[in-house]
Amino acid sequence: MSISKAIREQVYNKYNGHCAYCGQAIAIKDMQVDHIDPQRRYGDKNVADRTENLNPSCRRCNHYKRANSLETFRRYLLDMEKKVLGTYLGKIARDYGMVNWTGWDGKFYFEKNEVKL
Repeated sequence: MSISKAIREQVYNKYNGHCAYCGQAIAIKDMQVDHIDPQRRYGDKNVADRTENLNPSCRRCNHYKRANSLETFRRYLLDMEKKVLGTYLGKIARDYGMVNWTGWDGKFYFEKNEVKL
């Protein structure tokens, strides 16, 4: 995807340099631009690349979200406890107090913070 420097800066500033999903601070050089609604949903690249459809993302969130919808990504994250703690190593880590699972309310950082366009 080729997005201009001006658009990248605008996307970066939407959440004051934070990943729109996990909320971690990210440097602009490390930011990945994520399509909120996947590009494949649109036949027209100009529609997919409009600023309202772009979010700043850290590498981990962008990689894990892939080309999925927000709701699919949310479901993946909400199922994380079963995926992690349900494994043999996850159970050992929990038994030894290495993992303290606090759960997640299902809301992304951008849903809790006002967008700045």
